[in-house]
Amino acid sequence: MRHTLIGIDRNADDPLYRQVRRAIEHAISSGIFDAQHRLPSSRELAIALAVSRNTVNMAYQELIAEGYVRSHERSGMFVNPGMFSMSATENRATVPHIDWSARIRSRADIDIPEIEKTHDWYRYPYPFVVGQVDVRSFPAQAWVRHLRDALDPPHAYASLQDSVATDDPMLVNAIRQELLLSRGVEASPDEILVTVGSQHGLDLVSRVLLGPDRQVAVENPGYLDARHIFVRTGATVTGVDVDEYGLRPPETLAGTDLLYVTPSHHHPTNVTLSIDRRRRLLALSGESGTVVVEDDYDSEFRYQGSPSPALKALDDTGDIVYLGTFSKFLAPGLRVGYLVGPPDLVRELRDVRRYGIRHPPGHIQRALALFIDSGNYSRALRHHRTKMKRKWEQTVAAVGEFLPFDTGSFPPGGVSLWVTGPPELDCEELAVLARHRGVLIERGDIFYMQDKPPRNTFRIGYGAIALRSIAPGIKVLGDCCAELLGHSGR
Repeated sequence: MRHTLIGIDRNADDPLYRQVRRAIEHAISSGIFDAQHRLPSSRELAIALAVSRNTVNMAYQELIAEGYVRSHERSGMFVNPGMFSMSATENRATVPHIDWSARIRSRADIDIPEIEKTHDWYRYPYPFVVGQVDVRSFPAQAWVRHLRDALDPPHAYASLQDSVATDDPMLVNAIRQELLLSRGVEASPDEILVTVGSQHGLDLVSRVLLGPDRQVAVENPGYLDARHIFVRTGATVTGVDVDEYGLRPPETLAGTDLLYVTPSHHHPTNVTLSIDRRRRLLALSGESGTVVVEDDYDSEFRYQGSPSPALKALDDTGDIVYLGTFSKFLAPGLRVGYLVGPPDLVRELRDVRRYGIRHPPGHIQRALALFIDSGNYSRALRHHRTKMKRKWEQTVAAVGEFLPFDTGSFPPGGVSLWVTGPPELDCEELAVLARHRGVLIERGDIFYMQDKPPRNTFRIGYGAIALRSIAPGIKVLGDCCAELLGHSGR
């Protein structure tokens, strides 16, 4: 309890009640005790401090008399909100002895732009954000039921024990049978590692395989966070161009230690890597010994035709490293993903994970395993895919109607649209203007590796926004585009 932080010196000259009073006063001014929560009762505080209730009551009476505390009949005592004239930070007059800016090591990726996220995106009327989900679609009742079941026998041990470096075998089996087989991927338990999201898996792979003497190839434009991860290892990172058929295979991958690709839905343009290019990349990587990392972050969301097989499903060597996640469907806040790779690599990754986070939370792992095993996962996924298809159709239609330029067609899948405007459209300015009018979008220039990237691209995410808000939001966005382009229509 917070009030156990109050220190009592029984050898001091000051009476005990004055020490208690000053400690409570300090806790109020520093924000330890706030106006939202009831203060501990005199009985609670007396027991915690091993003093008499009279001592605590005398301290409280002085605080009430001076206006620090208010007593509410039958409710208890609360901090007077009027006492918070200064912030907790302003009251903490600490002077550090260490120059932390000099102690903190500089990062190799310091000059690479970052994806900017609006943390209170849900407060905006038109949040076309990427990487978030519509919380109203989350299967909360089923999830809570499985969380509760995961704490009952026989599941409680898996949920609550220290698993050291191992994963929940029930979840590993569910990933093998329910998720990987649907992507055409066969894997044994020793080829699967549970991660705290797919990005965690990418970080583990980078720490184990990369260093200052290694060469990495990534898509250009491409996933910016992956580029940060690779550069931080000291590796040299180069870009490989992407067109309407996905990454364009180079003549050779000789000298390339690792190739990172997003073949199902390229990040950020959303195009799908063609089958012939997939086979070409497998052949090139086999010739050069290049490790291919396939990030299959949202393959579930294809709205027309049949999904392409995973790159991992076409691999007959077992060397492809495959990353999957539950973030794009269930919720990014759960932080659960998985990695599939050769047993020797997975064994090393497991050891590195052990000395970093030990293992992902057992309770979440077992609840997710129960969620999948019950069939609730498949049902919720089908429902969510249907809803996402409607959102994709609505967004495509609204973009065609309200944006003051021709956007062409869009790939039938994913969770966002990649829009290329006229060369004169500055999407950094567009993002700022749109935000002022309640519309959140993501500028596209930051995903390119060249010094002067095109500034006329942006992303429209439709995973988190309500279906009814899509058309009016795109209309506002279209008005912003027209204003910046200096005309009122096409």
